[in-house]
Formats: sequence, C-alpha cells, structure tokens
Amino acid sequence: MEVCGTHTMSIFKHGIRSLLPESLKLLSGPGCPVCVTPQSDLDRFIVAARQKDVVVASFGDLFRVPASHSTLMKERRQGHDIRVVYSPMDALDLAKNNPDRSIIFLAVGFETTAPAVAATVLMAESENIQNFFILSAHRRVVPALELLITHPNTTIDGFILPGHVSTIIGEIAYTHIPEKWGIGGVIAGFEAVDILYAIHQLIINIRKKTPCIENAYQRAVHPEGNRKAREFISRVFSITDAQWRGIGMIPNSGLMVNSKYAAFDATNHFDLNTEKSASPKGCQCGEVLMGLISPIQCQLFDKACTPGYPVGPCMVSSEGTCAAYYRYHR
Repeated sequence: MEVCGTHTMSIFKHGIRSLLPESLKLLSGPGCPVCVTPQSDLDRFIVAARQKDVVVASFGDLFRVPASHSTLMKERRQGHDIRVVYSPMDALDLAKNNPDRSIIFLAVGFETTAPAVAATVLMAESENIQNFFILSAHRRVVPALELLITHPNTTIDGFILPGHVSTIIGEIAYTHIPEKWGIGGVIAGFEAVDILYAIHQLIINIRKKTPCIENAYQRAVHPEGNRKAREFISRVFSITDAQWRGIGMIPNSGLMVNSKYAAFDATNHFDLNTEKSASPKGCQCGEVLMGLISPIQCQLFDKACTPGYPVGPCMVSSEGTCAAYYRYHR
C-alpha cells in the first residue's frame, strides 16, 4: 500500500501499475488529509464560516469538498468571508490587518502541516494577537497504519511510506511496526524511480521474510525526522482520539490545541455545534481509503460522482484516489 496521496498521483502519472505483474497489487491508502476529514468536521467548517464578524481562512483544496448541506465555495458565494491562503502565516497576517474581526484558520493536514500551524500559534502569542484562532482537524499517520494492519479485511504485505510526513516524524516513528506485526515499509520520494525502488526493496524483504523499515528518501528524511518541527507540535498540540472518514474512531490519531494555548482554539470562543452528520449516500470513500475497494468499484464513480460534481472528498482533492483514477485510469 502506498499511504500518501502524492504517491498515488505519481504512480498513475508514470504508469507504474501497468508495469507490474498480476501477482503484485498496489493499494491506495488514507494519505490524503482532506479525504480522511470526517463529515462532522466539514460541517463545523461551514458553521464557522457563518459566524458574525468572522473571516475563515483555508487552503484551496477544502473549498469544493461537500459538507452535509453546503461547501465553503457556496458559502462564499452567499456572502460569507472565506479566503484561500497558502500558509497559516497568511491567516495570521489577516488577523493583524483586520483587528476588528476574528480570523479562523481551518487547520487540516497530517504531521506535515501541523508544525507550521503550531509555529503560527506561537507567533500569535508572542505578538499578543487576540483575534487569531485555529480549528484543528489534524491527523497523525502512524495510528492509521496500525489500524490498517490489524483490520480483519485488509491484506497488506508492505507499505510505501509517505515522504513528506516522514521528513517530520522520521524513520524512528515506524520501527515498531515490523517488530510488532511483521510488516515492513520503505520511505520513498515521489519520482518514478523512487517508487519503483521502494517496490523492489519491499519485494526483496517480503520474499526473504525479513520485514524492516528502510529509508530510501535520505536526501530529505533523517532517522529522527525534524526535531524542531516535532517540538512545535508537542508545545501547541495534545494527542487525542479522532474520527477518520469511513474508518471511524482511531485512538491517538488526532491533534487538538492543548490547554496552554486554549485562547487560540476556535472551539473555545465560538458556538460550532452541528446537527448529526452523515456521509453522502452511496459514497464509498471509506472503503477506498482503506484499500478495500478501488474507486471503479464504487457505484457512484464516473456516474453521479465526477470532478465537476463530486460527491465525496476523494474525488475533489488533488491527492484523492478517486481523482487520480478519474484522471489517469480511464
């Protein structure tokens, strides 16, 4: 299984699946942060956008993702102030330039984006900026891998581990996996040769029955990752249980703003309660994210669900498996 959505796109772009024998199957995993964000979080984003005197700042890949009854794009068309930013620091600048309004940054992503969000909170504290808030939907990758390994319906022999996340958490974050479950992985870059090398090494280790974690992306990933980035995360966030779309609650897989920085947590300042959320009818994003089915096995794929009219986030995100299948596999 390639865990990362960027790997999925690269695999399709370079036609790697077409080079492999029938005995070797690549599964696409839950490595797209927008895709694993549950419907309840998306509904909270919409509620946040409707708050009075609030500007919501978000990365662009969230704009068209369907919540239960709307999208951020629709909310902006209806007059709510929702802005695309390229980093959380851009959202902090909005707070500085609009002191009479509250800025809520929608913090979605894995350990890759969490350090920048944490650093922004620390800067907001140092500059005494009191109208900047975050709504955290951050997720941690390793607990999801552990769930996939132990799930009764998955058949995974090895992981192509995410390059971007691994630059933060390092090789050491995965070393317990082969020791505990006998499944290995290779940390890989995103060029075709990186992915092919990872597949090659996984096959060798599987055939030799010597599962291990190999770092094949040493030009970017250090064994201990990025210590400073991990320090930022640990200062601002606490680990918590979290819901994943179509998968359910995964223990210790989320990041919430800790009590020391509660002043920057949007949930402490705004009423963001929502009605009970439900995934779109017929959408099988959850099964796709777990590698239980391919997108073409979903009853909505290329019918009711297309990039122009997406039903679920897997068809919207640039890293979504369904988007990759739609763009390349057909």
